[in-house]
Amino acid sequence: MKILKFTLITLFTIGLTSCKKETTAEEKPKDSLTAKKDSAVIPEVHKEYYGIYTGEFAGKEMMHDNEVDEDYEGINIKRISLKINRITQDSVYGQSIVSGTQRPFRGVFNEGSQSFILDEPGNDKTDGRFEVKLKNDSITGKWTAFNKSAVKAPLKNLKLIKKEFVYNPNFMLDENSDLIDWENPRDFKEKYTDEETGKTETYTQSKNRIASDAVFKINASKQKLSEKDLKNLRKLDMEIIKNSVFARHGYSFKKQTYRNFFEQTDWYIPVSNNVDSELSPMEKDNVALLNRFIKYAEDKYDSFGR
Repeated sequence: MKILKFTLITLFTIGLTSCKKETTAEEKPKDSLTAKKDSAVIPEVHKEYYGIYTGEFAGKEMMHDNEVDEDYEGINIKRISLKINRITQDSVYGQSIVSGTQRPFRGVFNEGSQSFILDEPGNDKTDGRFEVKLKNDSITGKWTAFNKSAVKAPLKNLKLIKKEFVYNPNFMLDENSDLIDWENPRDFKEKYTDEETGKTETYTQSKNRIASDAVFKINASKQKLSEKDLKNLRKLDMEIIKNSVFARHGYSFKKQTYRNFFEQTDWYIPVSNNVDSELSPMEKDNVALLNRFIKYAEDKYDSFGR
């Protein structure tokens, strides 16, 4: 009987201890989870400043030996968008989008001076710091490259306006748009006859590609294109029609040629360096067809003064 009592007491004690351990093990994760949840909730402030600010990004181009030639008239002008995604008491988070490059930034907001200091990561040669002020729906200030010798214009001024990006399949180039591709001149051999000597001479003339008014009529976001629609178009026509699809979705173009065309509009807002997933099935089909024709199309060249 003594042995039986001892065994029962021992089992009871072990069971009690086990229950205590299980209860403790369940309580700890619960407390830990609550603590993690509380620490993760960081209140956001100034949500009214969230959004896209877009406009000019301009600066003098760097010459040799890291100096700017004051007599040099070369001004590097691009369109940039700053997307402010989140503001807390400690930090500002967002992205800069320019020339096909999308970079995250993080910084601080000074409520008293209504100013931002925003730093890109610094692991790319084009990264830098934005020092800008907010006034109503506009942002003005400067951007300074971290590595001044790695970029053509290490100091640029910004003048941005807050705009809401909206995809609209009806967006087209304005009919007063400049349709000349200034970025890709090509030299042609020309002949002329000297009136005095009667001899035929040869000279070289630089010419630029030019698009036709077809770019104002064909919309690859609204109509299903056929081979008949494209067979008589110039190569530049088809490039513009195709890239109008991407421009409507806010694609940030790397090529200056396409930026020149779409930055003439008031609707083009670069918001991303990849919009492939945003295209409709019809747009994807039209882009594929245009790519096939672009590969073998020819251009129309002419001479222009600037």
